[in-house]
Amino acid sequence: MSTTLPTRFARLLSGLVLFGVSVALLVRADLGLASWDVLHQGLAEWTGLPLGLVVNAVAVAVLLLWIPLRQRPGVGTVGNAVVVGLAVDAALAVLPQVGPLTLRIALLVAGIVLNGVATALYLGARLGPGPRDGLMTGLAARGLPIRRVRTLIELAVLAVGWLLGGAVGPGTLLYAVGIGPIVHHLIPRFALPAPAGSPDRSDSPCPA
Repeated sequence: MSTTLPTRFARLLSGLVLFGVSVALLVRADLGLASWDVLHQGLAEWTGLPLGLVVNAVAVAVLLLWIPLRQRPGVGTVGNAVVVGLAVDAALAVLPQVGPLTLRIALLVAGIVLNGVATALYLGARLGPGPRDGLMTGLAARGLPIRRVRTLIELAVLAVGWLLGGAVGPGTLLYAVGIGPIVHHLIPRFALPAPAGSPDRSDSPCPA
């Protein structure tokens, strides 16, 4: 029996909000960000725009790349392009700067774990992949190995973000190593049954 649509929307919204909060925790830890967030922060430094606004702007720009790839967005895709950035800016507005290294490490670990929980919640709603992962799967559908596509995209955005001034550090490596196992462990525990008569749209390993 499939879960009701309001339940799916609640799961989706909570996952997207928590995802934004997790990004803010990693920013305040100041020990390095995930590759896409290195790009977001670099663009924010370069343009002077709020980080959350840049997150959403990049999501919209990536969605435009879906058109030639013939990817179809879901409700979750659109929600991702709106909610995550708003949550990032809201969380940064209330989270103070942290000085002691021990507290920054704690924020880093908390941010990565929360990011995994948020990812599992978001994907578990089965309402569509995130814009960035739709780009990955769209390119892979052209015959390229998905692992190679993912690696090339991550390295490209990391390099551009670093050149623009985004934060690269031990947290970047810890996120890259840790997020996969965390999400892999949590998705089966948070996934809702697929909607009746609809394809399973939770084909993305990460919503960001």
